[in-house]
Amino acid sequence: MDAVSLAIIEQLQEDGRRPYAAIGKAVGLSEAAVRQRVQKLLDQGVMQIVAVTDPLTVGFRRQAMVGINVEGDVDPVADAVAAMPEAEYVVMTAGSHDLLVEIVCEDDDHLLEVINKRIRALPGVRSTESFVYLKLKKQTYMWGTR
Repeated sequence: MDAVSLAIIEQLQEDGRRPYAAIGKAVGLSEAAVRQRVQKLLDQGVMQIVAVTDPLTVGFRRQAMVGINVEGDVDPVADAVAAMPEAEYVVMTAGSHDLLVEIVCEDDDHLLEVINKRIRALPGVRSTESFVYLKLKKQTYMWGTR
């Protein structure tokens, strides 16, 4: 990826609604060239342009990171958890847990239902460990161009 594409990404990370003309001025391209580059980055899956919310402000009062230990193949469990709408982030890991899953729920009862009735019920799940979020101190998506 060249320096111009990285600069375009940085511009969009600062403001995902920044006009292509303003981005072009900042990176030295025409509006049309920026539009083409952005579309190419989107088509290649390099980036997404999305609205990021604070879950608390939109009715989701409970977040947790759940470590999952799996017996056997991790892929089917990861796929099943990733299909759950409450799972915002699913990653396979090397360490104490086979999977780390960020769960966003409406309340404690909802979180309990997801972990106890749905995740633990999956074939291959051996154990879970939950880390309930008390307060979000930092959430940023600026790491993509360092």
